[in-house]
Amino acid sequence: MASTGLQLLGLVLAVLGWVFGALVCAAPLWRVSAFVGGELVIAQVVWEGLWMNCLSQSTGQIQCKSYDSTLALPKSAQAARGLTVLSLLLCLLALMLGVTGAKCTHCMGDANQASKSRMARVAGLLFVVAGLAYLIPICWTAHAVIRDFYDPTVAAPFKRELGPALYLGWGASLLLLVGGSLLHVGSSPPGARALPVFGRAAKDNPHTGAAGEVKPQEKSFV
Repeated sequence: MASTGLQLLGLVLAVLGWVFGALVCAAPLWRVSAFVGGELVIAQVVWEGLWMNCLSQSTGQIQCKSYDSTLALPKSAQAARGLTVLSLLLCLLALMLGVTGAKCTHCMGDANQASKSRMARVAGLLFVVAGLAYLIPICWTAHAVIRDFYDPTVAAPFKRELGPALYLGWGASLLLLVGGSLLHVGSSPPGARALPVFGRAAKDNPHTGAAGEVKPQEKSFV
C-alpha cells in the first residue's frame, strides 16, 4: 500500500534538491582563484561558473560578464551546461507527475489509485535520473580543478580551487537521489494484498476450509 508520509517526504526532499540545483546552475562560483605562490594578485578574486565569470576587487566591487560564445567554451563546459539543464527539466516533469500521482491529492480521482501509484513511481525514477545527471558535471568539474591544481605544468595564475557551488551541487544531487528513492518506495501498488484476498476466498469457498468446519455441515444434513 502506498505510504503518504514517504511520498510527501520524498517530494519535499526532491523539490529542495531541485531548488538548490537551480541556484548552483546559475551561480558563478564553480571555480575560484587559488592563491598559491607569489604571482597572484590577492586583491582580485576570479569566480567562474557555467554561464559567466566574475572579478571581485578588494574594494568590494564585483564585475560579472557572460561568456561571449557557447561554441567557444571547452567541451566539458558545454556538456556540463547540457546535463544541468536536462536535470532541471527532468525535475520539473517529475514534480508534475509526483504531485498528480501522490496519494494525498485528488488530481485523478480517488478511485484510480493504481494509476496514481504508477505515476508516482515513475516520478521517483525521474528524480533519481535527474540526480545522477546533475552529479556527473559536478564531479567532472571537481576532478578537473583538482587535476589542474596539482599539475606542475599549469601556471599559478590559472590554478583554481573548488568553489562553494560544487559543494552545494553535491548536496542537491544527494537530495534528488534520496527524495526520488523515497517517492518510489513509498508508492507501492495498492493491489499487493495477498493475505486478505486469500482469507476472503477461503470464506467464500467452504471446500477450502478445515475438516472440522465441513463435518458440522454433514451432520446437519443427516
